[in-house]
Amino acid sequence: MSLRGANAVLSRANRIKATLQTALEATVLEVDDVSYQHAGHAAMKESSDKETHFNVKIVSPKFEGESLVKRHRMVYDLLAHELQSGLHALSIVAKTPHEANSSK
Repeated sequence: MSLRGANAVLSRANRIKATLQTALEATVLEVDDVSYQHAGHAAMKESSDKETHFNVKIVSPKFEGESLVKRHRMVYDLLAHELQSGLHALSIVAKTPHEANSSK
C-alpha cells in the first residue's frame, strides 16, 4: 500500500499524532478531536469531513529557544496537508520539556 493509501485508512487524529511525533520527537503528545463541539456550525454542516477541530498539547525538545509563534508555525507547517484537506481549526499548547516540568 502506498503512503497515500495508508493515510486514507488512518483517522486524521492518528495522522496528526504520527506526523508531529516523528518530526518533533515529542515527549508528550495529546491530540483531542473536539469536532463534536462544532457540529452545529453552518460551515461544519456543509462539510462531509467529521474530523475538523483538534486540541493539541505537545512537549518537544525541538521547541527549545523558539518563540511561541515559531513553535505554532512549526506545527502548522507540519500539518499543512491536513489544513488543506479538511482540518478547520487547531488549538495548540507547545512547550519545551523544561517548561512542562516547571509547570508541575
